[in-house]
Amino acid sequence: MAESDVPEVEGVDNDAEQVSNLKLYACVGFDGNTIHGLRAHPNGVDIVYPTGNKVVIKNMQTERHDFLAGHTNSISALDISRSGNYVASGQINHIGFLASVILWDFHKRELLAKHECHKVRVEAIVFSAKDDFLLSLGGRDCGSVVVWDIKQKKLICSTEASRGTQGDAFVLYPMNCRDPCFMTGGDGTLMIWKIDAAARSITGTSVSLAKLKRIVLCMAANDRDEICFCGTSTGDVLKIRLNFHHDVEVLDPQKLPMMIGCFTKISKKKLPAGTVELYQMGIRSIILTAQGELVIGAGDGTVELVVENPKYLERLKKPSSIAYKLCTLPEFKVIRTAHVKTAVTSLVMKDDDTMYAGTQNCEVFLIEFKTFVVKLLITCHTSTIYDVAFPHHFPDVFATASIHNIRIWSTKTATELLRIMVPNFTCSKVIFTYDGKCILSAWNDGVIRAFTPLTGRLMYAIMDAHNKGVSALCVLKSGRMIISGGCEGQVRCWDIKPTTQTLICTLKEHKGPVSSIHINNANDEAVSASTDGSCIIWDIVRFVRRQVIFANTLFMTVAYHPSDVQILTSGSDKKICYWEVLDGSLVRELEGSSSSAVNTIHMSGNGVVFASGGNDQIIRVWNYQGGNTTHIGAGHCSVVTAVSFSPNGKYLVSTGGAGEIFIWMAPKTAQEPSSHELTSLGGGDSYSVVKGAEEHISKLPRHCRCKNKACVPLSRVGRCKK
Repeated sequence: MAESDVPEVEGVDNDAEQVSNLKLYACVGFDGNTIHGLRAHPNGVDIVYPTGNKVVIKNMQTERHDFLAGHTNSISALDISRSGNYVASGQINHIGFLASVILWDFHKRELLAKHECHKVRVEAIVFSAKDDFLLSLGGRDCGSVVVWDIKQKKLICSTEASRGTQGDAFVLYPMNCRDPCFMTGGDGTLMIWKIDAAARSITGTSVSLAKLKRIVLCMAANDRDEICFCGTSTGDVLKIRLNFHHDVEVLDPQKLPMMIGCFTKISKKKLPAGTVELYQMGIRSIILTAQGELVIGAGDGTVELVVENPKYLERLKKPSSIAYKLCTLPEFKVIRTAHVKTAVTSLVMKDDDTMYAGTQNCEVFLIEFKTFVVKLLITCHTSTIYDVAFPHHFPDVFATASIHNIRIWSTKTATELLRIMVPNFTCSKVIFTYDGKCILSAWNDGVIRAFTPLTGRLMYAIMDAHNKGVSALCVLKSGRMIISGGCEGQVRCWDIKPTTQTLICTLKEHKGPVSSIHINNANDEAVSASTDGSCIIWDIVRFVRRQVIFANTLFMTVAYHPSDVQILTSGSDKKICYWEVLDGSLVRELEGSSSSAVNTIHMSGNGVVFASGGNDQIIRVWNYQGGNTTHIGAGHCSVVTAVSFSPNGKYLVSTGGAGEIFIWMAPKTAQEPSSHELTSLGGGDSYSVVKGAEEHISKLPRHCRCKNKACVPLSRVGRCKK
């Protein structure tokens, strides 16, 4: 989906309501758990990678993002053709269901063909050398290889990838100069296959490994299909002679393919006799360069450029060299080394001088061949993001909360500025104090932690704030009091001083977890929402309940309108509701989503528009007074967990369940000052300020206590002309 297109979203009539498309400013998200999921386009500019159930095409020069949407679950395999015309992707599905494989047109960004011939999971997917065939390999529940004819868009054949007592196969590799040939590898299995399109069949030849038992994780062959190197989970490399004829038209090996040797690197350490140094946690990715050098990516984050020891090549010519076939020998000389901290799941060449490395920690690095200098290009969360927050009156940075950490991001460059680590715990809420000197966070271990925004140093921690975990958090403008909500249903108020943090009171009204808390602009009221179907408005001066709201839903979020007259709620009933603060009556009810729950809402600073997101993966911007959708944003690959306008109303940030972050250009209506902001702008005399506020309040969708539709309320306490 291109940025200029307006997507057709279920439940939204684009023509009738004149719904516009939110313009995407930047996107942060990369699924590093997909093996060989990072691919570089032959044009040297674009990279292709999965994010949840969508394929992302990113231009590394212009930072433009395009999305290919069509999968219903997480993408497990991805490849781009050597010509650059096609992209193919496969997904995971639930047990008992078929997993789909989709063929995309790269230039038109549209779906060309789709088939569902695999069960549960597509383990690997590749194009043949000349783009005639699309090859896909099923997972453990399937175990079959499927051959798809790209030009005729039809299935040719399928067969089991392993035979007899061999284990599961989960690696596919196409031959470089023989289009109908490819290889499969896995647990104790390594085979060469030939496609007969006329007979609609494929035949396989097993590679002789003698008594050696290995699990193959990756492959790389030279340009003439003479030698193939296979990285294994043991941490060594198998060198295979394929024994193809020198004529590329001959597709059958002249002799049985066999293993030449099993090698590892020459260690710089002094090792005991009879031992070798293996790559830790296995070899996950491998590249064979045009000069015959190998680039090895290991499970411990090591990336090394190695070359075969010339002395070994001399010994290979001797008859005694057969003794070297059945053991791992240190025959690779290390030229250069780099480290990317976590397992390397993808290695791909950008050009002759540089390459990309994708890691299990959802990071993408650029590595130069001459110096092996590592440059971080993309970093993102590795799991669900639970909250997003801007500092007050400072739109240049924002914070996100996830499992193990809090991250601070630059809004303009979409790059990570700071990472605050708290291992083994989940941050459910993050906010900034009004003076910007402290980051407050709520954690599932029941602790409220405060950090410095520049260094991430821990300032203080309120231990045992809630015995079942802290689920909601807010702070007064003065910074002297924090209000927190817990999974046990209690709302607690804390007195904050530089040296001590003291519990003021505990409010016990909710029967279920508190999902959201918000304080009004006057700092005398707070509203809390709970999954027990209740919202309670509290007097935080006297610490008593003012009003309670009940609904047949699980309230997910609640927010005050900037005028403090009404509150907005959303929940599992797919509704967005306007409630009167005075008496808790329902004023308006909107259809927030036609298919799923609305998880989050956020009001713009001027109160003219608000944004919502939910399980339908769609961002909606609403006109507050009109109650209609004005803009939508489609691009998320998972449920939308949080949305937030920047303080200046220029940006809208949304986060998802797959760890992705989208920065949108907010509508201009979110930046316009409204009448209730006149006091902060300092314009006009006191009479005009009061008059403007009264006119603004009178336009809000509400009613007076007298139930007279002609009555115009004059203030937030609901007094009418009568």
